[in-house]
Amino acid sequence: METCFIIIVSLCIAALLKSLISLSSPRSNRLPPGPPALPLIGNLIWLRKPISDLEHVLRRLKPHYGPIITIQIARRVFVFISDHSIAHRALVQNGAVFADRPPVTYHNAARKTISASSYGPTWRLLRRNLNQEILHPSRVRGYSASRRWVLSLLMDRIRRSSAAAPVRLIDHFQYAMFCLLVLLCFGDKLQESQIKEIEAIQRKYLLNFQRFAVLNFWPRLGRIIFRKRWKELIEIRGEQDRILIPLIRGRIESKKTRNSNQLVAYVDTLADLILPEEKRKLREEEIVSLCSEFLSAGTDTTSTALQWIMANLVKHREIQEKLYQEMIGVVEGDAVEEEDLQRLPYLKAVVLEALRRHPPAHFVLAHQVKEEVDLDGYRIPKEAYVNFMVADMNWDPEVWEEPMEFRPERFVEACTGQGFDVTGSREIKMMPFGAGRRVCPGFSVAMLHLEFFVANLIRSFKWEADEVDLTEKREATIVMKNPLLARISPRN
Repeated sequence: METCFIIIVSLCIAALLKSLISLSSPRSNRLPPGPPALPLIGNLIWLRKPISDLEHVLRRLKPHYGPIITIQIARRVFVFISDHSIAHRALVQNGAVFADRPPVTYHNAARKTISASSYGPTWRLLRRNLNQEILHPSRVRGYSASRRWVLSLLMDRIRRSSAAAPVRLIDHFQYAMFCLLVLLCFGDKLQESQIKEIEAIQRKYLLNFQRFAVLNFWPRLGRIIFRKRWKELIEIRGEQDRILIPLIRGRIESKKTRNSNQLVAYVDTLADLILPEEKRKLREEEIVSLCSEFLSAGTDTTSTALQWIMANLVKHREIQEKLYQEMIGVVEGDAVEEEDLQRLPYLKAVVLEALRRHPPAHFVLAHQVKEEVDLDGYRIPKEAYVNFMVADMNWDPEVWEEPMEFRPERFVEACTGQGFDVTGSREIKMMPFGAGRRVCPGFSVAMLHLEFFVANLIRSFKWEADEVDLTEKREATIVMKNPLLARISPRN
């Protein structure tokens, strides 16, 4: 017992001396500042705070340590950045160095996704396939009829729900967006029971994802300590395979008899890919992972953003009316068509302001540096995890006047001209889709979906509510703690 105590004390003293030495060394030779840490345990703060409080902890530390902070969780080094210019230097000017992803050791190693793949040939192939075969402007235009079908579906559900009581919008938004993504993914309008089954397993996976992430800090030990969570993860993966593989097989098999003029679905493009490093086609379970990623990335973020936009338009009736008047002056028919969107700068400003004020995620997916690099005078060690405080940049009072106010006018001039650079290529003022080489590949389609659905919801209905609570809650995305309940009435 005495020997163990001496060892523990020695480790603590060694860690303290190491911290003191690093603080006294030149700035360029040390990590960005952060709270004291112990080997294997990490920062002492985690002895009394759960990791789920990370965002609040970082905000308390920022006044003391500055806009670039080192946090240690177990044996991992995390660097968090909340400054726009530092983020631009990292993600854009030094994009290749910061473009890797941490290894996801708690997943089945055979599963590949665009978001989790290491920066290299496989990632390039998967991302290029998505960009050129599904997200290319010509492909996107080809699915305009699908968006009109989903809009009609959404409108009908809202009308039926509004007859008896205020409408809980998030449920309808999630279902509509999921229907659209399922159609893009599998190329067919599935039965409602099938859609709900796929949606249920996707929801189960997303809501449990953060619970499983702790396994990545102690990959081997974690499987023993958290064996129940590991078993649950395997079961969810198995259930995904059971539900999605028959759809994948059916779509691939039907390719032999399909008309060449039919629209290309995401599954169609994945079936023919040859992995460059392994010289083979994707396995079925790998296609399941890519389909799951496609469905998740396009559903929750878009439906969450839609609810935040509508909540602010209900809360600020003058903005809703101004948006409606803009459409009356431009749109000739009862519905807003996709070609009308380019003539609606205030609509674009409303969408951008909602993404700035209510980003669907307060952090991007973690980056990993491929090699040791100097950033803002500090040393970022090889394989360190780097993340960016999206919400803090969006709400920075030095960049945005009265940042917590919902004010679309701040974007109107940019939207009337060449457009606001939402990708951060020129400079980063906000980054709801990330930035640099790992920027979300679907950002342009996401903007199209948000503009198209918001425009038609405002063109068709007047929206009111007794109370709008903008309090946030963290789930798979940052959602409204109390979902919006709105009363609607037809415009005509």
